[in-house]
Amino acid sequence: VLKPRIAVLDETDSGLDIDALKIVASGVRRLVGPETGALVITHYQRILNYIKPDHVHVFVDGGIVAEGGPELAETLEAEGYEAFIPQPVGGGS
Repeated sequence: VLKPRIAVLDETDSGLDIDALKIVASGVRRLVGPETGALVITHYQRILNYIKPDHVHVFVDGGIVAEGGPELAETLEAEGYEAFIPQPVGGGS
């Protein structure tokens, strides 16, 4: 428990003000190293301004719909999820 190989951080940025966000991000940066990784789950780019991800995965309806580097999170922040949501086939009325 005290030395995980991977720490799963699910929305740790939720409800934090900017000072608290910086403290949490600093703690994550200190945690991650050669023997410990972190899976940071977030809905917002803000924490990623302080924690630079190696990999970004976009989930929609329980599945990965896109993968990439930090630039993917920046694109998502700028353009939203719409491009990643599957559109209905046929568009019938």
